Amino acid sequence: MARRIALKLSGEAFADPAPGVGNHSETGGAIAGEIAGVNDEGYEIGVIVGGGNLWRGLSSAAEGMDRANADYMGMLATVINGMALRDAIERAGAEARVQTAINIAQVAEPYIRLRAIRHLEKGRVVIFAGGTGNPYFTTDTAAALRAAEIGAEAVLKATRVDGGSDAVPRTNPDPPLFTELTYMEVLEKGLRVMDATAITMCMDNDLPIRVFDISVPGNIAKAVRGEDVGTLVR
Repeated sequence: MARRIALKLSGEAFADPAPGVGNHSETGGAIAGEIAGVNDEGYEIGVIVGGGNLWRGLSSAAEGMDRANADYMGMLATVINGMALRDAIERAGAEARVQTAINIAQVAEPYIRLRAIRHLEKGRVVIFAGGTGNPYFTTDTAAALRAAEIGAEAVLKATRVDGGSDAVPRTNPDPPLFTELTYMEVLEKGLRVMDATAITMCMDNDLPIRVFDISVPGNIAKAVRGEDVGTLVR
């Protein structure tokens, strides 16, 4: 059986690196090229996308807004990123499908677990958008959930910092890094690897997490192949 992984891409992964917002075609194209390359090697890849480059429910823009409404807007942002990524992956030469946890039948398939697995078995990249379909849950939690549902071997989280750190991305030029951690160490130290719900779900399902810096070309391919990059949580 081919190695099946769940790749979590935060919204900032799609953004222009300078302002950190919007959808940058060159950045997205580079990510899509790496995904298409490892897909061509026979790896089965499910991608969970965030939407923070377009909308953050906890940002100042959403101040005073109903939390559930803000979160649903964030889900729509992930669909935009998912559609952009699908287009870029197919231009890079691989087949891809977008499945959403919220029903938008005109632009994407609804999330159906067995259909997603079948796509993976046929060599298609499956992009999971819409988070879990519920407010108050992050796309980190969606990544852990989808990984468990599709039987992934690991969760790979691509960030803008090099591995597990106690620093907020881009606010500390020299954050302390960890090459390997346990789930409990992440929770006890309050490290910004994934949110506590996602960490707990991965721990309960014995899903290792590898956190790595997406800004380094080739890191996605290295992480998918199981090479020693970033931080391993298990």
